[in-house]
Amino acid sequence: QVLLVESGGGPVQTGGALKLSCAATGFTYGFQCMAWFRQTPGKEREGVACISIGGTRTYYADSVKGRFTISRDNAKNMLYLQMDNLKSEDTAMYYCAAAYTHVCRSERISESDYASWGQGTQVTVSS
Repeated sequence: QVLLVESGGGPVQTGGALKLSCAATGFTYGFQCMAWFRQTPGKEREGVACISIGGTRTYYADSVKGRFTISRDNAKNMLYLQMDNLKSEDTAMYYCAAAYTHVCRSERISESDYASWGQGTQVTVSS
């Protein structure tokens, strides 16, 4: 049984920064790529960033490239998303996800590629 738990969300001003964390517990062996997604009510869930098992390959959605940084610490079973220069359009529920195959190979980050999901953490950016 695998559990992914996000934390670090909250209110922040435009131009500010926030760091999200995702802690993985239980049977995490076999995790390959991990990713962050976000969703606003009434909109489709979109891939924000993904990272390969060793952290050597990362990809970002065009809307966040240059502002967000994804990283992981496998020894601690942790995934992170550093969010800088936040904009009001970044407001969303952010989800941590994990895949059991090597799917992080482009900026096309697909929800269907990921098998395990966290419950989400809300990020609200005020202008």
